[in-house]
Amino acid sequence: MQRCSAIITDDPVHAAPTHPGPLTGLRFAVKDVMDVAGTTMGMGHPQWASTHSAADQHADCISQCLAQGAELTGKTQTDELTYSLAGNNHHYGVAPNPAVPDATPGGSSSGSASAVAQGLVDFAIGTDTGGSIRIPASYCGLYGLRPSHGAVSRTGVGSLAPQFDTVGWLAQRADILMAVGDALLPQTNAPIPNQVALLSDGMDLVGMEIAQQARRAIRSLGLPVSRSVSVGSLESYRRVFQVVQAYQAWQTHGEWITTNKPVFGPGVAERFEAASNITAEEARAAQTNLNGLRQRVRDLIGDDTVWCMPTVPAAALPLSAPADEVDRIRGQTLCLTALAGVAGLPQLSLPWLRDGRGPVGFSLIGPPGSDRHLLRLARNLAFASHRRKAPGPVPAV
Repeated sequence: MQRCSAIITDDPVHAAPTHPGPLTGLRFAVKDVMDVAGTTMGMGHPQWASTHSAADQHADCISQCLAQGAELTGKTQTDELTYSLAGNNHHYGVAPNPAVPDATPGGSSSGSASAVAQGLVDFAIGTDTGGSIRIPASYCGLYGLRPSHGAVSRTGVGSLAPQFDTVGWLAQRADILMAVGDALLPQTNAPIPNQVALLSDGMDLVGMEIAQQARRAIRSLGLPVSRSVSVGSLESYRRVFQVVQAYQAWQTHGEWITTNKPVFGPGVAERFEAASNITAEEARAAQTNLNGLRQRVRDLIGDDTVWCMPTVPAAALPLSAPADEVDRIRGQTLCLTALAGVAGLPQLSLPWLRDGRGPVGFSLIGPPGSDRHLLRLARNLAFASHRRKAPGPVPAV
């Protein structure tokens, strides 16, 4: 399996800050699904750029970061049309994962996570539809935020399934992650969550070691811990999510695929083939079920609670893992990540847990619009840990 650079080398980009601001002195890269003025987004496939025009202007999220003082230094690798969580692009290869050198960095924001983990940039912007920020954050030992749906502008950003697509970002430090949030997130009057709870359904999908670490981690958050919460079988969320996502993915890209007949790698090819066969009636039925699950989750979480669970079942799989093992882990992982997508909630992955292979994220899932509160909580915890200079699950700022 070939390796590739996290930052795309044959299409270099650079943009200087347009104003000084809180991000002054920070370098960032963006997933190659975003408009960078004067270049053509690649969407992880060599035929995409050749069939699309160069952008006239930057995507909104890039312009916002430049206006706050950050410097754009490159575009990063992504999985084909972002329809994968593996981080292994059939055409370009797999970017390094410094946290687990023989493993994938996770996808589809694979290059963004890899660039941050290698220290090539201070933060990177990606997208998250089914877990594409949260999974690479977990695998590479980073902080990563999937925002509330619609909280960050997607103007100038390529799409997979609009109902679930979000623009998120990754960093090694909680204070940098929060600073980027200040640049990208709207101001809201969302109540400040005042308690935390373990999501028992998520705990059931991980091993004993990670579950025990998660129970210890929740006590370090500094908020009252309420009894565990259940939203029902997470498998039901995964099923409806995948049907609606697949249907929308085909509505988004089906015409281009039919016209251009691109070659996709294993996994992506099968997913688009399956997506092409989903009927409008099947999609409507799944959407009806999804709407019910979405309302259930929003009623349960209310406006004052943060739910906690491991981000993924385990550390990154080795590149040599057999296909059936990759598929099994993909299914379990989607059970954990589909919840936030179905309900449109923000989810912040913290690099707090670890198994025998490497880092595993610990997630905070908040009510809609609580993104800034989650970021502030993580920043304050990291700052307190730094001040104490004591060992613990929270890395220093």
